[in-house]
Amino acid sequence: MFIRNAWLAATAMLLLAASSGCQHRTYRILTDLPEPPPGLGPEAPAASCPASCPTSGPTPMSAAESQVLLCDSNDALWAPECREVAWRYIVIHHSATDTGGAASFDRLHRLVRHWDELGYHFVIGNGSESADGAIEIGPRWYKQKWGAHCGGTPNNEYNEFGIGICLVGDFRQHLPSPRQLAALSRLARYLAKRYQIGPERIIGHGQAPGATTECPGQQLQAYIMTTLHKEIASDQSQ
Repeated sequence: MFIRNAWLAATAMLLLAASSGCQHRTYRILTDLPEPPPGLGPEAPAASCPASCPTSGPTPMSAAESQVLLCDSNDALWAPECREVAWRYIVIHHSATDTGGAASFDRLHRLVRHWDELGYHFVIGNGSESADGAIEIGPRWYKQKWGAHCGGTPNNEYNEFGIGICLVGDFRQHLPSPRQLAALSRLARYLAKRYQIGPERIIGHGQAPGATTECPGQQLQAYIMTTLHKEIASDQSQ
């Protein structure tokens, strides 16, 4: 009970800070997804990470922190800056909160869970901290770093090779907003095509082996298993 109360208190403080003008890390917003070259899969070559590429690192964050330093290049905004991982899965989550975004989740993951940084690769906003349907890109994606969103699976498979996408909201009783669903569809379909991930490997968190969670909520889970899987299967049959 003490641990639960401490967790709730810490969460409340972080959300209060987010709403009171406290400076947070800012995250790039994904605005466009170029068409992947035909046949691009996990074995396709990719450039090595530049020696000058700064990373956020595992250092603790202060209450008033500066913007994340990320490499700028001529590539599209979403493009990884390091050699691409042979991703095998897309794991979809909900935050189970009414509000949130990449910055506040990053703080929560660091200060409460003591992780090195935001555990997800992407966060899809609901209008509370980022625009409804905005795709926020986490530093793990740029660095092509393993996830911290799906622990407990055999050999940590779904963290090591799973792209984590979190939609802000609680979707046990209702679906995400239309803009969130459109963003999820666009992002998941792009990633599935780029890394040749079949619909059977696009799952909700609760479907991962060994998972004991309701995440991403019954309504979003149903959407994944029906509409999203059909869209991915249609893309891959063309």
